[in-house]
Amino acid sequence: MRRKLVIGNWKMHGSLASNAELLAGLRAAEPFVCDTAVCPPYPYLAACVLALQGSHIALGAQDCSAHEQGAYTGEVSAAMLADLGCRYVIVGHSERRSLHGETDQLVADKAKMAVGKGLIPVVCVGETLSEREAGHTESVVKRQLSAVIHTLGHCTPQIVVAYEPVWAIGTGKTATPEQAQAVHALLRAQLKAATPHADGMRILYGGSVKPDNAAALFQQPDIDGGLIGGASLKAADFIAICRAAL
Repeated sequence: MRRKLVIGNWKMHGSLASNAELLAGLRAAEPFVCDTAVCPPYPYLAACVLALQGSHIALGAQDCSAHEQGAYTGEVSAAMLADLGCRYVIVGHSERRSLHGETDQLVADKAKMAVGKGLIPVVCVGETLSEREAGHTESVVKRQLSAVIHTLGHCTPQIVVAYEPVWAIGTGKTATPEQAQAVHALLRAQLKAATPHADGMRILYGGSVKPDNAAALFQQPDIDGGLIGGASLKAADFIAICRAAL
């Protein structure tokens, strides 16, 4: 059995005060039956490390550089994140792909760098509404994941995959459990073709996951938890989602 994993992606939200309040609320609800993590913005990682001491809630970052070190102003390396105490790092989120022009290969290079520094990359894949309507969902997500598999090779089992249909992120629209499961099964089959360890790998769903739909999504056989956006900013909502991940 794959243990469920629920990760909160705070995106560009938060403050010292609100973060402390949110984490205190999450800690008061421990222990959870699933693995849990939060991914704050870079400036708050150090404060969150302190706030989570003694907790089972892991820390993650929202991105990392594909470079090890050097003259890359504004970039943050995987080694720095590991040094700080991060366990996870999100790579290839659709907002990075669309707003910053990140390519499949760049995402793969970031995942490789993260693995090399002892982090678990959460590799995001997903199609836009126009791609889904054109019947291209399968080719898009397989292309995105293929770049990572090709680049990581035997290290592929060290990643977490997150399927996030772009049309469902922050829109209030959610893929039905059946729609999400179909893509997750496709991704699982692709992983099985690449590694004998695919059955043990976790594939998360992201895209307007809320307390009222989390249980139905998480009951699907290939959905192993969630990458949660807006609902991760409210302690009560995130706690409810974590408790639905049985």
